[in-house]
Amino acid sequence: MNRTARLYALVEELRAAAPRPLTVAALAARFEVSTRTVQRDLQVLMETGVPVRTTSGRGGGWSIDPEMTLPPIHFTADEASALAVALATADAATPYAGAARTAAQKIAASMTGPAAAAAQELAARIVTLPSPTDSTVRAAVEQALSTNTVLRLSYNDAAGRESDRAVEPSGLLHADGQWYLIAWCRTRQAGRGFRLDRITAAAPTTEQAQPHDLTELLRGSAAADAVQPTTLASCASLAGAAAFVQAPPTVRAWSGR
Repeated sequence: MNRTARLYALVEELRAAAPRPLTVAALAARFEVSTRTVQRDLQVLMETGVPVRTTSGRGGGWSIDPEMTLPPIHFTADEASALAVALATADAATPYAGAARTAAQKIAASMTGPAAAAAQELAARIVTLPSPTDSTVRAAVEQALSTNTVLRLSYNDAAGRESDRAVEPSGLLHADGQWYLIAWCRTRQAGRGFRLDRITAAAPTTEQAQPHDLTELLRGSAAADAVQPTTLASCASLAGAAAFVQAPPTVRAWSGR
């Protein structure tokens, strides 16, 4: 059994035993490897965000929270290839790019057989040109969206005018290869779109933002006809809200005024 397959099998072994912990010695015997190998594998799982944990003392060992993990998912070769392409486009300028990378690692660790081979072969043939981005700005935008808090930012509009704003984030919009933060701008007292690569500085606050309907903020703008990507429809129905929309390229005429 290669390491990728063993990592996947380790997760499933811990899921099957949960909430009872398993010792390293028991896992090593189960997979016919050394205890040192199992320790390294468990450390890799922790580093990639898998919710495994260890308890010391008598009756202790390694366990996993089954509510925080997915049951086995079997991808076809085409589905695996589609995931490889989608995750490859999440470059440093993409919101939640870091989470996309760890998600890709988890998916790769869970796949075996033809699906895994297809994804690996296609991934080796995808290249991207890095986009200049400020990781601090991206992290601040992500935090404000996730915690629904007010965001303070400095912004350069299309004419090069710089301004400082306090905004209440509502969602993200993708149009013509660019990402925009859609928010209620307290300075303009209206909905505005801020292109992420034009935000020169951003800092989250602890102030809770007022809820704003994404559709209402887009109404009357060049992005009024924006629609939710069909690939996210099932996710949004589970979450109860849509956070991502797509719009025609003319959104630039509306951005950040």
